[in-house]
Amino acid sequence: MRALRILVPAAVASGLLLTGCAGDPASEDSADAPASDGEVTLYAGRDEALIAPLIEQFTDETGIEVEVRYAGTSELTALLLEEGDRSPADVFLSQDAGALGAIADAGLTSPIPAELAETIPAGLTSQDDSWIGVTGRARVIAYDGDVLEADQVPTSVLDLVDPEWAGRVGFPPGNASFQSFVTALRVLEGEQAAEDWAADMAANDPVLTESNGATLDLVNAGELDLALINHYYWYQRAAELGEDAMRAQLAFLPGDPGGIVNVTGAAILTGGAGDPDALALVEYLVSPAGQQYFVEQTFEYPLLPGVEAPSGLPALETLVNPGLDLSDLDSVAETQEMLVRVGLL
Repeated sequence: MRALRILVPAAVASGLLLTGCAGDPASEDSADAPASDGEVTLYAGRDEALIAPLIEQFTDETGIEVEVRYAGTSELTALLLEEGDRSPADVFLSQDAGALGAIADAGLTSPIPAELAETIPAGLTSQDDSWIGVTGRARVIAYDGDVLEADQVPTSVLDLVDPEWAGRVGFPPGNASFQSFVTALRVLEGEQAAEDWAADMAANDPVLTESNGATLDLVNAGELDLALINHYYWYQRAAELGEDAMRAQLAFLPGDPGGIVNVTGAAILTGGAGDPDALALVEYLVSPAGQQYFVEQTFEYPLLPGVEAPSGLPALETLVNPGLDLSDLDSVAETQEMLVRVGLL
């Protein structure tokens, strides 16, 4: 793959220095703001092996201890909706925008300070500052490079329902990123077209898996021809195994509903409103240090302008679908109901 320099739209607010420290949070301007107690509770809908080193790095640099509850994004979203204002969590780190929109719609978030929210370009974060985008991840097709040439791979997920691909496509239907993709399909193509696609896919004998990583591993082992995953799983495996050991290859899908750029993101919950420690954690996630961690360790797109993406990735703006507003991914509950109707969940 050819190394490309990432060019992210410039939309940086001046005057905000993201240090990741708790000593100068914006909330201290309020006389009613709670004082720092040096602790924050995080619900993390991302893999512990990926996130725990970053949390440790944050604690080492700020002295703020983080109590973390790890689980899937969908599971934590359901838990937050059940707990409501009684949740012990101060911050929610989500695998996708849809889950963040769902908890924001339920009134469970506290606004991100404008000077922080504006550091992330519009279109890659919430419109109302209810949450902030942290990293970008492109939806891709992973394919068996020993079986298929690049020009034989479908250029649209809409083609995967063709009989040619029966029993040859895999994906994790319970994964939050997959469900957000289907939500995007509903938004971009319409409700009926999305349900028809899901029903046709269910009838095309797909290989259903538990995770993106497990799906990619099937392709890399020669047990599956095509997989719907996020791009960074390939780069993580390539870093572990070496690119020469990667039988699986990637096809990006610019402009296609199956090639959307979704984001991970963070929200300060109502329980963390005004808490300088909660704000410091969110600040750190989108600080240069936090963004560089994601580039080097998870191979995701940084969203903070000025931080370069991992080499080999297409420029982010070539993949973003201009017809999709990430705020519209909040109807993931309706997507889950549809996936149940067609037999994919």
